[in-house]
Amino acid sequence: MKRTYVYPAILLLLIVVFTLGYCQQQRYVRKVLSENQRLWNENRDLRKSLDQSGAVSQQITNHQELRQRVAGQFIERRAYYRRNWQQFITVTAGDYRTGLLGGIKDLDIIVRNQTEYPLDNVVVSVSYMRNNNEVFKTERYTISNIPEKGTRSIAASNSRKGSKVAVKLISITSQPMNFCWAADKPAPAGNPDPFECVPSAKNVPAPPAQDNQ
Repeated sequence: MKRTYVYPAILLLLIVVFTLGYCQQQRYVRKVLSENQRLWNENRDLRKSLDQSGAVSQQITNHQELRQRVAGQFIERRAYYRRNWQQFITVTAGDYRTGLLGGIKDLDIIVRNQTEYPLDNVVVSVSYMRNNNEVFKTERYTISNIPEKGTRSIAASNSRKGSKVAVKLISITSQPMNFCWAADKPAPAGNPDPFECVPSAKNVPAPPAQDNQ
């Protein structure tokens, strides 16, 4: 009779022991899985943070490169316009009336500025000429504040003699373009950018070496 109860009791005890062990193992497994999930989430957040930091760093680098590139293009554009200004800055005489016996009326002087920088002052000479190309008189006019990619005109005085006119540029000044040109100021030889108002360091000739002896 006693053996009948002993075996079931032992079996029950074994079942309880195995059940407790299994439960404890499951708790350990869940704990390990939870810890692994936490570490995985931290790694994911860290990678995301690093990616964002890398993206921000790349944007800063790109912005700096863009600023340097734009600054370089800005300087190159100004130098290009200074060296080739005759292709972009012109002066012409507008339509005017002539009398039967000579004389010029309603004359406009037009300055065209096709550069990307405004011109501060443009000085122009206007020669009133007879039919034989003899100059009757010459006058100078200053046209100011010519906008970039624009034109400006002024009215010239009438002349009681003359049948045609000839206009010529005398000087041009543009601080935004660092451009100062004058017809009576020849360009120095060997200077690739001779019309800078303020010469850049690369175009300033080095002082002659001094002899210490």
